[in-house]
Amino acid sequence: MQELLNHPAIQAGLAPFLAGLVAAGLFQRVSLSGLALIAGFAATVYLASDFGISPLTSSRKIVWLGLSSAAFGLLFSLVRLSVFSSLLPILGGAASIWVALRILQNQPPQTALLWGAGCAAYVTLVVWGMDKLETDSLRSANAGAALGFGTGGAALVGASALLGQFGLALGSAAAALALIQMIANRTFATGRIFTLPLAVIAATTGCMAVLSARLPWYALIMLVLIPVAARLMPLPVKSVRLQSLLLAIPGIILVAGAVFAAWHSAGDVPY
Repeated sequence: MQELLNHPAIQAGLAPFLAGLVAAGLFQRVSLSGLALIAGFAATVYLASDFGISPLTSSRKIVWLGLSSAAFGLLFSLVRLSVFSSLLPILGGAASIWVALRILQNQPPQTALLWGAGCAAYVTLVVWGMDKLETDSLRSANAGAALGFGTGGAALVGASALLGQFGLALGSAAAALALIQMIANRTFATGRIFTLPLAVIAATTGCMAVLSARLPWYALIMLVLIPVAARLMPLPVKSVRLQSLLLAIPGIILVAGAVFAAWHSAGDVPY
């Protein structure tokens, strides 16, 4: 049994998917189906890593930043102030510097400034893009699945197993939420309790895969376009099932582009 639980496909695929499916079903009655995301991610952390604090590595920072952002996402979903929409991307970008601080400190000043600015800009854009979808559960669930699978797949190809599992866990949990909406043929409320931790975890995971593994920086261009494509995708006034299938198209294309970019440069150093 332990060998089965240690299998990467279980840790980053089946376990977060089932946890997300259960959480989405249980909490949809109280409009908190967005908890599916953090439930799935927590399942993977429990199986593949841990919730420890010391030593505070970058991967542990991502874990605790994700859990904290879920709490803030719940708060910001309840307290509807427009100022939050402007502050969240900035705070996300600042948090990415904290996650990458140890790596940046070991670089020359000019390199550290360039890497830090690029990482902060990427996280800021992803948080901003996902926050624009926080009231549209169908678009956010599909964008979340693509962003998670794209980040995880690219990180795995870029030779980072744990970061890859983090990303795939997000994709699996978001896919569970998208699937349960397709089965019910109706949307469930997600809100910032879904979009904020998803954006923060996925974006910081992508940054760390570039800085500490061998993921090329240009793979992130494909990933940052995922929430934008989900927002701009025109949808007919049809069933939720058809809309979800249509939303999957741009996501699949961008995920394939990110993974291909990582695979194409797998033998090269990204910088």
